[in-house]
Amino acid sequence: MKKKILILGGTTEASALIQSCVDHVNYDLILSLAGVTKNPVLPPQVTARIGGFGGVVKMAEWMQGNNIHAVVDATHPFAQQITSNAYKAAHIASVPYLRLERPAWQKEPGDIWHEVKTVEDAVLKLGKDPLRVFVTIGRKELLPFKNGVVSHYYWIRSVDRPDECYLPRHAQLIQAKGPFDEADEIAFLKQHQIDCIVSKNSGGQTVYAKISAARKLKIPVLLIQRPRMESMPRVDTWQQAQQWILQI
Repeated sequence: MKKKILILGGTTEASALIQSCVDHVNYDLILSLAGVTKNPVLPPQVTARIGGFGGVVKMAEWMQGNNIHAVVDATHPFAQQITSNAYKAAHIASVPYLRLERPAWQKEPGDIWHEVKTVEDAVLKLGKDPLRVFVTIGRKELLPFKNGVVSHYYWIRSVDRPDECYLPRHAQLIQAKGPFDEADEIAFLKQHQIDCIVSKNSGGQTVYAKISAARKLKIPVLLIQRPRMESMPRVDTWQQAQQWILQI
């Protein structure tokens, strides 16, 4: 009988892990997506479910009811709630759990970083003098910018279009999905005379070009730190996660 592996996805690492395991005769992969991204590209040969589980207990019941043998949580580094729920649910259901989380970016010589804990902190750090700000934090946490200083001009990039009610007064939307090229990012920052970038410390290479571009142009970055996660089994790469699955 094939072993069922639940992969909580939505990241580049999750996609790479699925691709590496999809043809393995001993496993059935179930990809779970939160539903944040509209019209996600779903891999073939993989069972997919979209949406939440309804909390820790419901998630544990779902794992037991679907005979899940192991869980790989490869959600976004800032997906604190689903990670906490998945870890607790796996414990209740007596299912092996592994967190796959890419390392955070590390500051390099030339970087002008101002690290903050929350989006609200980043908005306060912008100050009151008018700035041209490039915001790349996704589409669901933009309200603090609308409620903040109205004199700033924002260029907001996200995969999906944000709801209008979340947008600040002076905002230009850019719908795009990485990977992004450093030369293109440099050209964009120069063209719009960007004074500051607001980003989450997502890690990985897919969207790192804006960080290296800012370094070369000496543009400050307000970098939102990752939330603190409880101690749990964890690896940095999809290759390590694949080896863990093969030992189940």
